[in-house]
Amino acid sequence: MSGPLQTPPADAATVQKLAPTGRLQAGVVQAPSAGVFFVLATQASPEGVAVDFLTALAGAAGIPIDFTVFPNSGECTEALAAGAIDVAFMPVDDERRRKVAFGPAYYLLRSTFLIAAGSDIRSLADYQTRGRRFVGIAGTTTLRAAVRMFGPERAVAAPSVAEAMRQVSTGEADAVALSEDYLRMVQPEVPGSHLLAEAFQETSVSVAVPKGRPDALAFVGAFVERAKQSGLLRGIFDRHGLEAQPLAPAGV
Repeated sequence: MSGPLQTPPADAATVQKLAPTGRLQAGVVQAPSAGVFFVLATQASPEGVAVDFLTALAGAAGIPIDFTVFPNSGECTEALAAGAIDVAFMPVDDERRRKVAFGPAYYLLRSTFLIAAGSDIRSLADYQTRGRRFVGIAGTTTLRAAVRMFGPERAVAAPSVAEAMRQVSTGEADAVALSEDYLRMVQPEVPGSHLLAEAFQETSVSVAVPKGRPDALAFVGAFVERAKQSGLLRGIFDRHGLEAQPLAPAGV
């Protein structure tokens, strides 16, 4: 078994760079079910892997934490870029790298399609030739990747995971583009649907802070690496029923 996480205390200057208000302002993204990345927004407080991991980060820095829950990772990215929040975990792509500063990954993500009931589409090549209309989440790396591969004319940007799942459930869209791990969780809620085995995006879910805060990035990056190696992150995954999901390797 791994030992407890040993985190050197953050000095006052680093804490000031990480959380200028004295409280860590953290962003998380909600969905109808919590998963590796998405959280469940309850009346009391959000719940999920990202919530527990960010809470541990705040504890390592010795400061309290406040959560802002976003309907999609695009809005979370914009808030982080503007400095309205201090830290978040999110999927990475080149567009986001231009807006925020990324550190290490905690999960390696694959994006694919969940195909609606009644369709005989079985591969990305099938979808390229016969797909009609897919829905993704506005402002996300997954939707951008799907648009690059399949073109914008078939893409619909939904504001939230809940709305995207509604559209594929009702047949308004013949596919929904999301992370494979999440689609496997929710597939039973769309009777007759099936998941494509191929991925059109492979990226990471990584820690991010606003640009111009190198000391903060160094602190959160070191925390993520120690959490992967110590067993802290593995324990968080397991507590949320994600025992089968692998962590990102050390150094990624």
